[in-house]
Amino acid sequence: MGGGLDMASGDPMMRKLFGTDGIRGTANSEPMTPETALRVAMAVGECFRNGNHKHLVVIGKDTRLSGYMLEPALTAGFITMGMDVVLIGPLPTPAIAMLTRSLRADIGVMISASHNPFADNGIKLFGPDGYKLSDELEAQIERSLESGPRRRAAPNELGRAKRLEDAGGRYIEFVKQSFPKGLRLDGLRVVVDCAHGAAYKVAPTVFWELGAEVFSVGVSPDGLNINRECGALSPEQMRHEVLARRADIGIALDGDADRLIVADERGVLLDGDQLMGLIATSFARGGRLTGGALVATVMSNLGLERCLAAHGIGLHRAAVGDRYVVEKMRAHGCNLGGEQSGHIILSDYATTGDGLIAALQVLAAIVETGHQASEVCRIFEPVPQLLRNVRFGDGNPLGSLLVQRAIAEGEARLGDAGRLVIRNSGTEPVIRVMAQGEDEDLLASVVDDICEAILSADRGIEAIEAPITVVPVQAAE
Repeated sequence: MGGGLDMASGDPMMRKLFGTDGIRGTANSEPMTPETALRVAMAVGECFRNGNHKHLVVIGKDTRLSGYMLEPALTAGFITMGMDVVLIGPLPTPAIAMLTRSLRADIGVMISASHNPFADNGIKLFGPDGYKLSDELEAQIERSLESGPRRRAAPNELGRAKRLEDAGGRYIEFVKQSFPKGLRLDGLRVVVDCAHGAAYKVAPTVFWELGAEVFSVGVSPDGLNINRECGALSPEQMRHEVLARRADIGIALDGDADRLIVADERGVLLDGDQLMGLIATSFARGGRLTGGALVATVMSNLGLERCLAAHGIGLHRAAVGDRYVVEKMRAHGCNLGGEQSGHIILSDYATTGDGLIAALQVLAAIVETGHQASEVCRIFEPVPQLLRNVRFGDGNPLGSLLVQRAIAEGEARLGDAGRLVIRNSGTEPVIRVMAQGEDEDLLASVVDDICEAILSADRGIEAIEAPITVVPVQAAE
């Protein structure tokens, strides 16, 4: 518990197109062009064609304007390979994972760049079991992309496409099934910020059907406003609405609704670590926590680890990325895992992070205790945390002896009372330097020294973000 260095990075030689969460980039620039989307669909069809049955693909999207460009390109690629396509339209990423399993499809596709601004888009892939693809499968798809399809469908074998009109209703019922039987949200005033994204219709409906008085924001998508000054990454609007409406709780989702941030009735924001800690202790009390542990990432706060230990609950740390969390959950038999950012996976119900299902578990804890969110949801005092992102040019500065020496010295200075995490971003040429510990001055010194070493090791790079200190948040006035 405590102490140590975590080095977390992917293998860039293994996969060139896929990052930590599918393929992502600026819309209408490579790789997010209709030409590449078409080729990706054909490569996926090549890899997932198995047997002589009529193969089926489920395709969903969020509310970005570029979804209208990528959806038909992907559809054409799968049809070319003889696969039928079911078009879902705007629904959360976890809904696509669920429908892939429910419809017994061979592959699920979500067109989304999650929390990124509207100009970006991405392609997330799910296997027939509803889980995101492994690194090995993604590498296989890339190889097929380079070589091209060995066989296209004959004219009489081409696939067909149709829309699933009741997809939203199916997902709403799926989400509600995760809420404990016999409980309702009657009397609760809930603010929900849908980030003008994929959950703009279904999220308010879920809470309303369970009895809450719902105040919705971020439910007017225009193709350009997804995640803009709203949602999980910009929760100030949600927080303001909680205070203005005198609501009991606020819930902010991101653009594809696979993560959430919560505000209590005082407007205090609660991140994924607090919410995972709440759900873990609640599950443990009810005998529902399997594996005796929570799976989090190397970025999760040391305070969470200490809190769980005090309750007799273990903590397994995974690399950043919810699919790596899921892999470790399955390896250790755990039914709860997630990330500080608000991705929370409850494998009793879903195969990937689901902001709505996680929100219902938080609300269940509030309803069961009869206490206010401020009394229930904040279960530990975060250890001060400092994060700095450094952009680099060609090469990998982490391999430099200068950088390695600075990291070793930083680890020694923090000792057992702190943690140091150095990792490459999976979506951009950025190295993330994060330190946790009780001495904030020491954290700043250690992080600055490592960042300076990275800058010195790679000429022409610059710091792109000022240090962000994560310290206990005070109640709003």
